[in-house]
Amino acid sequence: QVQLVESGGGLVQPGGSLRLSCAASGNIISINDMGWYRQAPGKERELVAEITSGGSTNYVDSVKGRFTISRDNAKNRVYLQMNSLKPEDTAVYYCNVKFTYYRGSDFSWGQGTQVTVSS
Repeated sequence: QVQLVESGGGLVQPGGSLRLSCAASGNIISINDMGWYRQAPGKERELVAEITSGGSTNYVDSVKGRFTISRDNAKNRVYLQMNSLKPEDTAVYYCNVKFTYYRGSDFSWGQGTQVTVSS
C-alpha cells in the first residue's frame, strides 16, 4: 500500500518554530486529502490541519494563525509549518494521507514524530 515517513519533530522553546514533513510512497494512483493530527499524553488524537487535493485547508481553532499546512503534489509530500509554538502544542504529531490505489481508496498513518515545546 502506502508508506508514510515523517520528519522534523524535536525540542523547541516557547515562541519557536518547527517544520514537519511527511513523504508518501507506494502504489499510489492519486493522493486525496492530507492532514496532520496530534496526540498529547492522556488525550485523544485530534485533527490539527488538513488540506484537500485542490488546496483547501482547515485548521483546529487553537492553531489558526500560527500553523500552516501545505503540500507538494509532485513529491507526494505534506508539510506543517508551526510558528509561535506553545507548551500546549507538545504532542506526538501524525500525518494522515487518503489515497486511491488499484483496489480503491484507503488511508495510512505516519509513525509519529514528537514535538516538545519547553523552556
